[in-house]
Amino acid sequence: MKTLRTTEDLAKFCAEAAQAPYVTVDTEFLRERTYYSKLCLIQLAYPGNGTDDAVLVDPLVDGLDLAPLYDLFRDTGIVKVFHAARQDLEIFAIEGDVIPSPLFDTQVAAMVCGFGEQVGYETLVRKIAKGSVDKSSRFTDWSRRPLSDAQKIYALADVTHLRVVYEYLAAEIAKSGRQPWVEEELDVLRDPATYRVEPRDAYMRLKMRNPSPRYLAIARELAAFRERYAQEQNVPRNRVFKDDALLELVANKPKDLGELSKARLLLREARKGAIADGILAAIAAGQEVPREQMPPAPCAKARDQINGALADLLRVLLKAKAEQAGVAQKLIATASDLDDIAAGTRSGAWAKGWRGEVFGQDALRLCEGSIALACQGQTVKIIPL
Repeated sequence: MKTLRTTEDLAKFCAEAAQAPYVTVDTEFLRERTYYSKLCLIQLAYPGNGTDDAVLVDPLVDGLDLAPLYDLFRDTGIVKVFHAARQDLEIFAIEGDVIPSPLFDTQVAAMVCGFGEQVGYETLVRKIAKGSVDKSSRFTDWSRRPLSDAQKIYALADVTHLRVVYEYLAAEIAKSGRQPWVEEELDVLRDPATYRVEPRDAYMRLKMRNPSPRYLAIARELAAFRERYAQEQNVPRNRVFKDDALLELVANKPKDLGELSKARLLLREARKGAIADGILAAIAAGQEVPREQMPPAPCAKARDQINGALADLLRVLLKAKAEQAGVAQKLIATASDLDDIAAGTRSGAWAKGWRGEVFGQDALRLCEGSIALACQGQTVKIIPL
């Protein structure tokens, strides 16, 4: 098991990998105590057998420069293969300002090939590579050194089995002609904006019931302050204050430290110093936002707006079309999407691209009354009207 600890050794491996058609990539990281992921280990492999053509890269070694790896990521002549790539790509986008290209995500490809929703790596290894992954090291502290042999074996398995999984799925995608489907899904992962968190938009993640525009304005300012502080201090946003405390502050709107100290859900550290000052300033700013600059209150979708019978028919149609296409249902449309359609929505991701071809166009025809559904044995048939 080779562990690379110098820039020279990393550059040598990357030069070898650049001669191959693809390289498999995975990372181990920690994020429990920081805002940004702490990269602890990188695993790489190019086509071969066993671990001879696979390495571990230790990014915690002083003096190691990951520039050769980032150059490999930019090399468009070699495919970079990940499984469930989003968190790995976020690390490289933030630390190296690079998104590997061309990119292949085996989780996305597996869903397009009918392996189910959010299929796990272990499942693909078992079904495709006929192997197994020892999970015992999954939740170990990857920042501690030295790494144990068990950790190294587990880490390398994440990229060695991935070679077999990739080759199988790539062949299946080519055979089915669904590469454009995969590319459409990967567009989000390739977009640098996917990995940027704008503090001004952080309030949109909050779960709020029937908020007024003023309520939203204060929530926006508080969430933006929390996000900026968490980024600057590199601490999890919940270590600053949690969502329930934020909503309590929006409701009570404390004006000074005395009123702030009465907050029931606020952490002790947030009742003084820079955090307390930031909270009070954010609340004051939210209360001063002009009405025309307040966030619009979301249009709540009343249950009585949803045509229940139509929603049920759409679920039947989605299930039938997903089975026919051999694609996970949630990859095409979610339960919320179906309710939106039944409530009158006529646009969305479900209506575009390959989703529109597989499901969206027929969904709209069903809503318009130009098709009906009939059962023939175990098969749902579409009947033109």
